[in-house]
Amino acid sequence: MPTIDMEYRELQRQLNVEFSDTEAGLEGFDELLAFVKAEVKGYCKQDGMVNIEFKDTNRPDLWCVEGLARALRGFAGNSHQQQQQVGLKSYDCLRSSGVEVFVSRELYEIRPYIACAVVKEVQLSDMAITGLMRLQDKLDQTYGRCRRKSSIGIYNLDLIKAPIEYTTVKPKEVTFVPLGFTETMSLEKVLEKHPKGREYGHIVKQHLVYPMLFDAEGKVLSFPPIINSNDLGKVTETSKNLLVEVTGISQKNVLNTLNLVVTTLIDQGGKAYTTTIHYPNNSDYKEKQVITPNFNSQKLTLNVEYANKLLGLNLTKQRITGLLKIAGFNTITQTTTENEISVLIPCYRIDIMHQVDLIEDIAISYGYNNITPNWHELPTIGKPKPDQHFINITRELMIGLGYQEILNTTLTNQETLFTKMNTPQTPHIEIQNPKVTTMTCLRNQLLPQLIEFLSNNQSTEFPQKIYETGKTIHPNQTHETKTQEEEHLTAITTHPNANFSEIKATLNSLLTNLGITWQITPTNHPTYIEGRTGKIIIDNNQEIGIIGEISPQVLENWKLENPTSAFEINLQKIINKAYKTGFH
Repeated sequence: MPTIDMEYRELQRQLNVEFSDTEAGLEGFDELLAFVKAEVKGYCKQDGMVNIEFKDTNRPDLWCVEGLARALRGFAGNSHQQQQQVGLKSYDCLRSSGVEVFVSRELYEIRPYIACAVVKEVQLSDMAITGLMRLQDKLDQTYGRCRRKSSIGIYNLDLIKAPIEYTTVKPKEVTFVPLGFTETMSLEKVLEKHPKGREYGHIVKQHLVYPMLFDAEGKVLSFPPIINSNDLGKVTETSKNLLVEVTGISQKNVLNTLNLVVTTLIDQGGKAYTTTIHYPNNSDYKEKQVITPNFNSQKLTLNVEYANKLLGLNLTKQRITGLLKIAGFNTITQTTTENEISVLIPCYRIDIMHQVDLIEDIAISYGYNNITPNWHELPTIGKPKPDQHFINITRELMIGLGYQEILNTTLTNQETLFTKMNTPQTPHIEIQNPKVTTMTCLRNQLLPQLIEFLSNNQSTEFPQKIYETGKTIHPNQTHETKTQEEEHLTAITTHPNANFSEIKATLNSLLTNLGITWQITPTNHPTYIEGRTGKIIIDNNQEIGIIGEISPQVLENWKLENPTSAFEINLQKIINKAYKTGFH
């Protein structure tokens, strides 16, 4: 979740509310933050910074003091008996800045989109610059997907001569001084030596040419999305006029990100001017000329009946309109039907995609605590499946016999299932595209994972007695594309005196308490010691499992030092038999 440090007093100043820095004051501020799904995580009295965690990751408009204050104004007025500042906050560009950007045709397959704006008469304090850099970094990392979908550059406009060229160059063709350095470097050296080059170089290294921004005099603005130049891309408190650019592979991300940054600068006192982006003719670009930024509000129709249905309320159209204004929206009621509201979505609310998003904001404005819970009457009463009832009894019996339950995943690998168990591969289900080498197939037996568990816990005191009940998955014998599940039970004991008699006594106690008549017939199995292994038989020669002492070779494969004995039974067969004989 995004966590942002903000200046506590500046946030209160922009909200026009008073909260003390005491525990009670911070609790009151925390209650206000709940309206935007955020909370106070910490406060430092020394520097006056409050650390805020945002639970909603799709609200990047909140990640700066100006954006958070803008979102909270309607709720703050409601909470503090002040005049509410409700409705949509509109932003405008005064006119064209005259700055034009020309995009090269070669960028389409590399980093095709750019959006720019000019912001003049900005009053930048050290605190404002810090907040702006934090917003830029958060937008690049989250909404920009670590600068791949979009990244931001901010420059001192007074040092730049228009028009601007957004083009491509070869890695050794251009040199410049990257931001924070004093040494002139080629693009190759930037990717090798600069921290941002090492962090984000993978975005451009796959291409033969790299994106670059130049002004009309050929001076380097930046090497997007890596780093600005130190000459033009360094913003200080003396910078009054700024150029903001965003490049990326998603035009929607690029345009939205520009709006978020520029509206923040306008809230800091700046005046915005548009720029003209010229995309090449006879290319894959849909638009040949784009004016940026565009602060136009979007329209979305809200169905009143649908909103009340989802909320379980009976709100009037007028009441919903008022709640939307508290949340920062405007409405056009005169052009809609009685059951519909036309809602204006501000350019900075990039999270609004469906009327459900509006309904959520209506619920927040109304207050979740003001909604009376309406508990649904369920048509049925749940209860465990009969099989689960039997399995639970089995688990209680094993615990009563002194065994500790283990829970493993159904995913494992062939080495665990077969190689270390000294057994040939039996029919099993393999994963077509496994993500990790330790989970390449589904288990068809439980014993290997229990032995693996013992091998990882040899520092625990002995005796060690563990068991597991769980699903095993097998290929379906009648349908090649289907699988079938079986419930198995495995128990294993290891200590210096572990032997066949001990594990047999455990099995006898378990089956006797379950009302199962059983017997053992000698057999051979590569996992167990010859002569100390047997098939477990019930009914008329129906085999349900195997029991025995683990062979020395298997113990060595797993680095186990003590004798070990175990059994594994097909619990599903026992369950079927038990219910046939009237088990309850």
